[in-house]
Amino acid sequence: MSGMRTLLVDDHALVRAGLRTLLEGIEGVTVIAEAGNGEEAVQLAAEHRPELVVMDIAMPQLGGLDAAARIRQIVPDCRVLMLSMHVSDEYVRRALRAGASGYLLKDAAAVELELAVKAVMRGETYLSPRVSTQVVDHYVRGPGSAPGPLDNLTPRQREILQHIANGHSTKEIAHQLGLSVKTVETHRAQLMERLGMRDVASLVRLAIRAGLVAPDE
Repeated sequence: MSGMRTLLVDDHALVRAGLRTLLEGIEGVTVIAEAGNGEEAVQLAAEHRPELVVMDIAMPQLGGLDAAARIRQIVPDCRVLMLSMHVSDEYVRRALRAGASGYLLKDAAAVELELAVKAVMRGETYLSPRVSTQVVDHYVRGPGSAPGPLDNLTPRQREILQHIANGHSTKEIAHQLGLSVKTVETHRAQLMERLGMRDVASLVRLAIRAGLVAPDE
């Protein structure tokens, strides 16, 4: 457990402060950097090469699920422990498929955080006890199981869908992603066609059900 270089990611500064205290109370854990969103987390992971990332699942700009997948590509040996308030088959399934080694509910006791950290660093998969056995069974069935509604989207399409679900306008999305307004409009039209949706409200509801954004975002 010695030398466990940890990147902490959450969009709330007070939450990060509390988590940092808990993490650094675990023998051998050192928090080397903090990020307030998924994009920043990816950049810091490339810079610091952490062994462990403890990351919220619902964040602005780039959610934890897509950030986890990118980080695992950059630092393949890194273990990712996702934090979430949601007990949802879709959230957990997508977290595991993104390469997460653990899924910890945010209302867990402090002692469970230590159990989760130690488990994922041993190479195990840790799921909070309240996560149903059905979620595990669904994941273990692997390729034969039914794909989720967002599985056939490209990373860029998921990114744009997240921005739409967070209430950003086409111009705002274009500015944040460095794209033209026309390109964003094209992506949105393709999203609606691929997902079988007729309006933005339907896209938002689907993004929430699929775990791309949290209901309160």
